[in-house]
Amino acid sequence: MSSLPRVHVTPAPEPAYDGDRATNAAPATQGALALDPRPLVWGPPGATPDERRLRLLGQALAEVLTGRRPPESVADRLTGQAYRELLRAGRMIESRRTPFVGSPRVTEPRDGVIEMCLLVHCGERAHVLAVRLERRGVQWLCTDFETA
Repeated sequence: MSSLPRVHVTPAPEPAYDGDRATNAAPATQGALALDPRPLVWGPPGATPDERRLRLLGQALAEVLTGRRPPESVADRLTGQAYRELLRAGRMIESRRTPFVGSPRVTEPRDGVIEMCLLVHCGERAHVLAVRLERRGVQWLCTDFETA
């Protein structure tokens, strides 16, 4: 008679150490985009802006303008006047699918001001989104936007 193999219970393995990943909270997800909950802050005056965070802001604004994201999800990244304009604008871009924003084209017309232009892909037709950001203290806020 052959004996059956012995089965041993092994302890569950510990998770792999991944630096300080556990201390970084995952960004809040609203709609199709995970926005970084931290305000737009980067470096001293004249520092190069973080292109990824600019693109994510543009994506969030495009989603608001297509009606796929509530405007209050970006309220902390806009000045009061820009937020009122966003509320008044409502759904400016008609799209059957979620918009996709390309890489921003960034210019710095003067110190403390950034203007970016993004191509918003919406399926049948593409739109352009222009956004102006100004440094207020250490934080960058959207002061104006325009789309066509």
